[in-house]
Formats: sequence, structure tokens, C-alpha cells
Amino acid sequence: MERERLAELLRAVQRGECPVEEALDRLRSMPYEDLGFAKLDHHRALRNGFPEVVLGEGKSPEQVVAIAERMAAAGSNVLVTRLAADVGAELVARLPGFEYYATPRLAVRRARAIEPGGRGTVLVVSAGTADVPVAEEAAVSAEIMGNPVERLYDVGVAGLHRLLERRERLWSAAVLIVVAGMEGALPSVVGGLVDRPVIAVPTSVGYGTSMRGLAALLGMLNTCAAGVVVVNIDNGFGAASAASRINRRE
Repeated sequence: MERERLAELLRAVQRGECPVEEALDRLRSMPYEDLGFAKLDHHRALRNGFPEVVLGEGKSPEQVVAIAERMAAAGSNVLVTRLAADVGAELVARLPGFEYYATPRLAVRRARAIEPGGRGTVLVVSAGTADVPVAEEAAVSAEIMGNPVERLYDVGVAGLHRLLERRERLWSAAVLIVVAGMEGALPSVVGGLVDRPVIAVPTSVGYGTSMRGLAALLGMLNTCAAGVVVVNIDNGFGAASAASRINRRE
């Protein structure tokens, strides 16, 4: 249950439009709903500002569908990450209202129109086309969390002029998520150009000594650009969550 929906319910009780017993029935899953194999935290949005997100990876199709169904029944927007294409297709077929995004491997259900509520734009920047799946995980996640989102892709340091000619877009963003594999240099460059928070996302893209993203991770952690923070390898969702908290209006 999200903060706004709980406030609406309490106001309805106060006005006498909703009986107390009905309100109690709607709150019966507090603080979580036990499915046996999963305990769904329906009140996470009250604490963290966004409903619980489902990690599709490692779960059976039946488990993913069951969890998504119960979250949808609670009236929440639903986001499922790291979802294989076949499981995504099954989810969309079995539960109305879900959309599957193949590139970032995300499934989304929008219970209602999402009004952008951030203080400014979250700009997602990718070094190369191969980094786009992680960048799109960040972008779609940030959008469903209520942020205005823009994208600036394939502007890595191998062709730095592609980035520099769009520096006005960098300067106009409230928060920047910068996604890069290989040596992971792009967040340092962007961090040296802007006075806004930069969230660096290393990807597992690269040849042998990239060590599946470890080289990019270490490079980003050792950046000389002030104001750059780093999330884990391929963690576009984590970057979006951090950006949303930074961008949130109080």
C-alpha cells in the first residue's frame, strides 16, 4: 500500500464513507502477506517510497506469476526485474495489464498513470550500445518510480566528441546515471563536467581482462571526479532507486 492510497482510505473512514471493518479488511496484509515461499511486503512504499520490486531471476515461472498477481491485487504498480523472455511472455499472457520489455528484461504493471514527481530530470547515459540493456533497466525503473527520464546513449570515451556536443543535456539534468563497461571511464568524464550527483553503473561488457565488469567497477571506485558514487555490476535498478531518492520532492 502506498502512502497516498493509505491516506485516502483513512480520510474515507473519517468521513464515514468506509466502515471500519472494511478498512481493517483492506489492511489485513499488514505488515506482509505470506505465500509460503515468499513474504510480500505490501507496506514497503510507506517506508521507502516505492513498492517492493520482484527479482525474477532464480524464481520459477509459477512463483513469479503468483507474486506478481498478489502485488497487482494490492493495487500497487509492479516491477519485475531480471526476467527471462519466456517467463516474461508467460506473465503477460496470464496476468492482464503487464508489459514485458525485452532489452532490459523487465516486466511492468502500471496500476494508474504515473505522474513525474521528481525535482528534475534523471538522465541515463550509456557508453556503448552493448551497455543499453543495463541503461534501459535504469531508465524504465526510474520512470515507474515517478521520475522524468531522458536517455543519452552510445557516447563513450572512444568518441568523446559525441558526449561533449551534448553537454547542455548533462548540465540540465538533476541526477545522472552513467553506464559503462570495458574500462569504465565514462562516469569520471561526466563527473568532471557537471555539478550534479553522478551514479556510476559498471557493466559486464568487455573482453577477458574486464573480468565480467570487475575492471569497470574498480575503475569507477577509483575515479578522481568528485561526486561520483558507484553501484554494483549491471545494477541498473539499484542506480534508479538511488537516483529516485536523490530526486524526490520532500
